[in-house]
Amino acid sequence: MKRYVRERLRGLMQFDETPRRLALAFALGVFIAFSPWLGLHIVSAVALAWLFRLNKVVVVTASLLNNPWTIVPMYVFCLWSGIRITGQDIALPEIDWGRLGFGDLFTVLRPFLWPFVAGTLVVGTVAAVLSYFLFAWAVRRYRRLEQR
Repeated sequence: MKRYVRERLRGLMQFDETPRRLALAFALGVFIAFSPWLGLHIVSAVALAWLFRLNKVVVVTASLLNNPWTIVPMYVFCLWSGIRITGQDIALPEIDWGRLGFGDLFTVLRPFLWPFVAGTLVVGTVAAVLSYFLFAWAVRRYRRLEQR
């Protein structure tokens, strides 16, 4: 798995663009991965890459950081962070799963909505900024080593 990820990252670094633009595209994808709009990550990645004229492959690839294996830990951390950021004291509700209908779902989850959105936006911003600098450094280093 580690080898697979490393090879994919190398592939992203080989696009004929400046390290700054590649890092910007990667950071945008990371931000989208943490975004609260579930189910719209790929559509958002393509639309924003097109809007900002960034490499679509890099943005979409980075947005796939949020996937079926990572979605739960990522969003739990974002919700936890959002609860801390907003200062809300939210307890998990008692849920009668047998009687829970679609209409009740919003009522049960409503107290978590603002902390979730706040957490995803703050954590996503921090992750995007960090990934920008790390990816720009990695691209420059990779290209320097390839020139030898």
